[in-house]
Amino acid sequence: MRTNLVTRTLLTAATAATAVALAAGSLAAAGTSFAAPSAAHSAVTTEAVAPQAVNNLGLNATQAKKVQRWLKTYWGYTGGIDGRLGPNSWKAFQRCLKKYWGYTGPIDGVVGNGTVKGLQRLLKSSWGYHGAIDGIAGSGTQAAFKRFANAH
Repeated sequence: MRTNLVTRTLLTAATAATAVALAAGSLAAAGTSFAAPSAAHSAVTTEAVAPQAVNNLGLNATQAKKVQRWLKTYWGYTGGIDGRLGPNSWKAFQRCLKKYWGYTGPIDGVVGNGTVKGLQRLLKSSWGYHGAIDGIAGSGTQAAFKRFANAH
């Protein structure tokens, strides 16, 4: 009786292992069966691709919404108040930074080194930023940006 139980257990384990192997092989084959044909053509467009990056620089959604409301009131932001500082939010912010805080780059909505330097100048003036104007949005820059956001 014991031999029969051991044989049945081994056969069940072997059957399960075979089923798993077959399923894995089927999944692997399924992945290749849906591949695009080699003659597929990619779409060509003459339109520029706009950056869609969201960069809240450490702000939560509530704080980012406060900044967006401020940008809408004073700097021509026309997007939604969604708590996501994307290119349109940053374009409005760059207009502010260009006018008052030494930003010299393009109004492109990209949060690069120059945008962060302008922001740091703003934050240094009244929002408790004590670090270097280095274009790096580190913890000091982010903490001051949170103070700025919470005040608006």
